[in-house]
Amino acid sequence: MFGIELPVSRAREFAEPGVLLTFQESAAALRDNVAPLGFELAQLEMDELLVIDAVRVGPAEVVSARAFDLDRLFIRLAAAMAQVGAQRVVPDTIEVLFSALGNEGVVRADLGRLFRWLKEGGREGQLIRFGIEEYVSDCVMILDHRVCDDIWMRRLRVPKRCGSEHGTNEYPFLITGRGLTVLPITSAGLVHGASIERVCTGMASLDEMLGGGVYPGTTVMISGSAGTGKTNLAVAMLDVACGRGERALFVSFEESVAQVVRNVASAGIDLGRWAQTGLSQMWSEWATAYGLESHLERLLDDSAPSVVALDAIASLSRVGSAGEVASAVARELDLIKARRNTGVVTTLTHDVASSTFEVSSLIDTCLLLRNVESDAERRRLWFVIKSRGTEHSNKDREFVLTKNGAQLVDVSVGPAGVVTGSARAALEAAQRDATAQRRQDVEARRAGLARRSVQVDGQVAVSGAQFADEAAELDRLIAQQARREDLAATAHTALVDARGDGSSAQPDHQEDQG
Repeated sequence: MFGIELPVSRAREFAEPGVLLTFQESAAALRDNVAPLGFELAQLEMDELLVIDAVRVGPAEVVSARAFDLDRLFIRLAAAMAQVGAQRVVPDTIEVLFSALGNEGVVRADLGRLFRWLKEGGREGQLIRFGIEEYVSDCVMILDHRVCDDIWMRRLRVPKRCGSEHGTNEYPFLITGRGLTVLPITSAGLVHGASIERVCTGMASLDEMLGGGVYPGTTVMISGSAGTGKTNLAVAMLDVACGRGERALFVSFEESVAQVVRNVASAGIDLGRWAQTGLSQMWSEWATAYGLESHLERLLDDSAPSVVALDAIASLSRVGSAGEVASAVARELDLIKARRNTGVVTTLTHDVASSTFEVSSLIDTCLLLRNVESDAERRRLWFVIKSRGTEHSNKDREFVLTKNGAQLVDVSVGPAGVVTGSARAALEAAQRDATAQRRQDVEARRAGLARRSVQVDGQVAVSGAQFADEAAELDRLIAQQARREDLAATAHTALVDARGDGSSAQPDHQEDQG
């Protein structure tokens, strides 16, 4: 597989022809064996991008002589290369020559001559044999497989690479429907993008606790004990992403797709509609059905999502040792970040501060969900352990799962502090009663003031009438007095005129005498 990958990939991507020289399988058998992996060798042969030369070498077909070399093999190989102008040669299972020809020293010497011949012609060669002399090769790769806890895992190591830096660790690799894929322990460097925008989590109350949402391209871990609503919160983020027209991927290691769709429907989330429109892809499989790295690579390539949810990654603990699982989860998280996808991971944990695989240090935002039991009831609480680069709440908040999704419950503070559950309900009922009583008191006082206002208005009206009567009486008396004074003045004037000018000097005296 590894040997076939090179000429096929170069032919597909760069139209560079190559030669595959096989000593064990026939050309027809080789075509049939690699066809399920996406290698259409027959089509490449028709396009003159590949030549397959099957050489049968067996003890019954070889007559050994004292002077023996591989010149005839070189001639045959040169003819195949000239046929398509190949620059890449892959001799497959060349160890057959050692078992068939017997003279191992001659074979090794001629293989060294083969490499020199390829280099002198500016060609590249790739031998497929474990145990060949490494000094004749510029690059040596060792592939092996191992079984750990009944799970078969493949690994690749590069012990030698002339003229170039190279990784010295063991790297897992996959054989999938698209060929061979090597997964590094981590990405080539910490070059992940950092956006300053925010994306909604699907819950306005949670966005508020996170200072406006999460950054795209970061990873959110939702941890908690069983039954705390981890999957519902993860699916809510996928639902709102699809609502924005983005593609989403949901991977479950414990429940089937149909079960997930049914279960989250009780929280008002319809994932089926997004699957029908092609915006959401859902995949579920037991974690032990594949190796540690087989779950994510193909799905990311096929769906090209912007949001990825990995549900119940604690199930991966059944696949390998704790260290291997932690490395696999770290690679998967790095793979999501390298593609600038927003990741959502749910995991079962009994610890309030860490995940099952000790990968919380790789997570950007950690949400802890807890079940708190008291007063014969269970309440759900969530808490933001950390959210890198954002201001976030430091309070435990109670939430409930409703037909409209997860809803935060308003904080209630009693004499002893924040209360939740039935204590919160009792406190809120008491507060409602107190509010109602205060409202009734206010209404009663308002009604009393209204009655008093009517009484005062009546008194004011009576006093006004009395004042008007007294004012009228005063006006009448003043008018009567004025008339009297006018009459007196008129009489006096008439008297003066009647007596003449001289009598006016002593009117009073004369009057008194008279």
